[in-house]
Amino acid sequence: MANSLKCDLCGKPATVHLTQIVNNKIHKVDLCEECAQAKGVTDPSGFSLADLLLKTSLNPEPQAEGIRCEQCGATQADFKKQGRFGCPACYEVFKPVIEPLLGNMHKGTIHVGKVPRRALERKSLYDRLTNLQGELDEAIKAERYEDAARFRDEIHQVKQAFGEKTLS
Repeated sequence: MANSLKCDLCGKPATVHLTQIVNNKIHKVDLCEECAQAKGVTDPSGFSLADLLLKTSLNPEPQAEGIRCEQCGATQADFKKQGRFGCPACYEVFKPVIEPLLGNMHKGTIHVGKVPRRALERKSLYDRLTNLQGELDEAIKAERYEDAARFRDEIHQVKQAFGEKTLS
């Protein structure tokens, strides 16, 4: 799977990934090649990730500092300190602050989920067998016995091909 991280400064694909631990806190920054060179990250004499963070657009906008969740009373400072929200309502309250950060870290800001391949195959087989069984029942009711025999054989073939255990 290709790297999908974006530069924290400009949004281009990130190629430089930095992690620094200061006072037992992990700070991560992802940068494109141009931003890394512009900030002096590629300079062998060294740099401070904290300084880089202070100079970037990662810092919250001044108007966002005063946001407080009415449900639990959490502030943005609390979120920065603890690394988590106080309640489910915080996700909506702090949305203007976290959405740009998520957009820079991930492909999108909405979780679409993921279905395991084997589960998807089982679901597809189950749906196919359900449809075939319905067709078989209708053919029997309508006394279309040749069609019914064909549906019965097809159901048998699907079950044989994928095994009875896979379908349960």
